Amino acid sequence: MATTAELFEEPFVADEYIERLAWRTPGGGSRGGEAFDPKRLLEEFVNHIQELQVMDERIQRKVEKLEQQCQKEAKEFAKKVQELQKSNQVAFQHFQELDEHISYVATKVCHLGDQLEGVNTPRQRAVEAQKLMKYFNEFLDGELKSDVFTNSEKIKEAADIIQKLHLIAQELPFDRFSEVKSKIASKYHDLECQLIQEFTSAQRRGEISRMREVAAVLLHFKGYSHCVDVYIKQCQEGTFLRNDVFEDAAILCQRVNKQVGEVFSNPETVLAKLIQNIFEVKLQSYVKDQLEEHRKSDAEQYLKNLYDLYTRTTNLSSKLMEFNLGTDKQTFLSKLIKSIFIPYLENYIEVEIGYLKSRSAMILQRYYDSKNHQKRSIGTGGIQDLKERIRQRTNLPLGPSIDTHGETFLSQEVVVNLLQETKQAFERCHRLSDPSDLPKNAFRIFSMLVEFLCTEHIDYALETGLAGIPSSDSKNANLYFLDVVHQANTIFHLFDKQFNDHLMPLISSSPKLSECLQKKKDIIEQMEVKLDMGIDRTLNCMIGQMKHILAAEQKKTDFKPEDENNVLIQYTNACVKVCAYVRKQVEKIRNSMDGKNVDTVLMELGVRFHRLIYEHLQQYSYSCMGGMLAICDVAEYRKCAKDFKIALVLQLFDTLHALCNLLVVAPDNLKQVCSGEQLANLDKNILHSFVQLRVDYRSARLARHFS
Repeated sequence: MATTAELFEEPFVADEYIERLAWRTPGGGSRGGEAFDPKRLLEEFVNHIQELQVMDERIQRKVEKLEQQCQKEAKEFAKKVQELQKSNQVAFQHFQELDEHISYVATKVCHLGDQLEGVNTPRQRAVEAQKLMKYFNEFLDGELKSDVFTNSEKIKEAADIIQKLHLIAQELPFDRFSEVKSKIASKYHDLECQLIQEFTSAQRRGEISRMREVAAVLLHFKGYSHCVDVYIKQCQEGTFLRNDVFEDAAILCQRVNKQVGEVFSNPETVLAKLIQNIFEVKLQSYVKDQLEEHRKSDAEQYLKNLYDLYTRTTNLSSKLMEFNLGTDKQTFLSKLIKSIFIPYLENYIEVEIGYLKSRSAMILQRYYDSKNHQKRSIGTGGIQDLKERIRQRTNLPLGPSIDTHGETFLSQEVVVNLLQETKQAFERCHRLSDPSDLPKNAFRIFSMLVEFLCTEHIDYALETGLAGIPSSDSKNANLYFLDVVHQANTIFHLFDKQFNDHLMPLISSSPKLSECLQKKKDIIEQMEVKLDMGIDRTLNCMIGQMKHILAAEQKKTDFKPEDENNVLIQYTNACVKVCAYVRKQVEKIRNSMDGKNVDTVLMELGVRFHRLIYEHLQQYSYSCMGGMLAICDVAEYRKCAKDFKIALVLQLFDTLHALCNLLVVAPDNLKQVCSGEQLANLDKNILHSFVQLRVDYRSARLARHFS
């Protein structure tokens, strides 16, 4: 049976159980090479089944025995629970009776207490009144004999008595009791001074408990506020010794905040009075000394100090917000800050604008002086306006051209300095302006930036650059206006970044937003007109330079050589120089502009370049070999046009190349070429004009084929 029990394992699985049994039986498996013996295994199974049956019977008897025992114990437990319930009911009844009895006795005791109190309270009042009358008689007699007045250790009891006598004396008629009232008042004052002196001494010794006792006594005296003043004064002794008055003030308030609650019954009032004293005495004096020194002599330092002091004061106020200062501590601290800075904040924006104006003018003048340049005035009025309108409509240079010697009169250093000054002005404006005046003040600062950066610097440079652009028929002209465009474009990005980063947050929720956006739009449009005008005139100059190159380098014999069989060049010298010039200008345009502006300007230059070459080719007559050379030139021009990376320009030169084929094609093939893909949509007059350039055009055969 022990062996059978060993075969049971948790959790029990019947299949595994049979396997273990077969494995333990000799001949029951293939263990160790033994042969399988089914009879022996069957015999083992039969014996094992009998063992299991015996085991089952034994366990069943044990279960029945345990069930009987459990039923017996359950009956005994139920009986015991019933007995306990009965005992609990009896105890609960006794408890209710006891509770009723206690309530009855308590009612009697309370009633008796009320009766005793009703008797004792008048008695105590009578005793107290009798004592006060006794002390009052001593003042009437003029001699204080009681120990409470002569013993310095009983100053607390004396203070309580004299305070009550002082209140009584206030009700007495002056004509009959003037002398005694005077004596009581004198004693009242003496005790008050003694208590304040005792408080002062305790504070110096650091005896918090004694300070608390004396402060509690003085609470009912008129001199209680003087006690608070003494406490505040002594707290500050030896505190403000460093240069950082704001940090000293924060440390002092932190220390007092921990102590004041242990001394006074109204700690928030005392702490608020300390803070008020610090602001109105220490900080106000410090701020005045720092600002008045530079107020009239150095506007830059004055504004820096004002911003720094105001920022540090508001930071100190934020730290003090952690303390309990009463109900509306935000308003309380704001009023304290306002009381210090109101004389300086009232006219802050005027000082800011005045400084910004003078500083910006100085930055510009210093730059022009470094260039040895006398800034010429850009006139305004009727004649100048008329010139401007004529120039915008006709794009003609009015007045003599000015040689700028390659100087753009734009400086990123100047721009950065102006933007930095304006950025600091915006930061000061944000901090120092009243919220209702902030958008208006920010707009005034922005107007200063527009005046000096956009009008006095950029616009002046554009006007000077326009005046420096040579006429289109000038030879070997140096074109610097694209450098002006490049620098102006960079400056516009910096200007726009400051507008978005520093001005927008100040005006985003005010009506000034639309005004600023409109002002920015107007100034940019005004400058774009001048940029467009300058670029257009610069492109004209480029075309003029190409004309000069072609006129100087292109010879009539290039396209009608004397010896048709002895042409050794691939393309003409004029073509080489023009292509070199064009590639240089294309690169310059790409370096001077960005975005879609590059494609727009290159497209315009490419179209004008094509028109120039088209008109130039129509000035010559072409032999067969000359026509081939013209085709080679146009192929080189087309290769140059690929650098533009503009589809329209390349298409124009492809068409021009196809037109040049008309100069060399056999007469019999003219109609076929003209009806080709690139020439089919062209006007017949254009095709005819190119055919007329052939030296053999007059032949009857050619005229007949083209008719």
